[in-house]
Amino acid sequence: MTHIVENFDSKLDLVFERDVDIAPELIWAAWTKPEHLVHWFTPVPWKTLEAECDVRPGGLFRSVMAGPNGERHENIGTYLEVVAHRRLCWTDALGPGYRPTSNAFVTAVVSMEPLPGGGTRYIACARHKDEATVQAHIAMGFKDGWGKALDQLVAYMKTQSGSLS
Repeated sequence: MTHIVENFDSKLDLVFERDVDIAPELIWAAWTKPEHLVHWFTPVPWKTLEAECDVRPGGLFRSVMAGPNGERHENIGTYLEVVAHRRLCWTDALGPGYRPTSNAFVTAVVSMEPLPGGGTRYIACARHKDEATVQAHIAMGFKDGWGKALDQLVAYMKTQSGSLS
């Protein structure tokens, strides 16, 4: 890890970091506009069927994912922190309006740092409630899955750079 993530706990947090050749504004649009999110959010062969993004603290972050064998997973959470083009933080431990949920799995922080000469340092930190949840996320393929999803985000957004409005 070349970047320090604040309050990082090696027993409870997983970090994914990569420099990519698109601007933070494109990554931001990919994360905050449902019409973009559905194209890249889950690594193939999974698909994102639906997404809702009320991008404000306390606002809804929702996705519905489908697996290749008919699996279906709905994730409902809320945004905790929103810093345009730089940082998003959300959790499934709370729902919209900061209402507690019963299925807490992860609090995620995605940072987008502009690089000199263009591009973005993309840093995603997945924070977990306990070591068992960390191990479950690793078993699900955290690094590979988040890497594939980022590859899909970059490829998709390179085709969308003229449609960010």
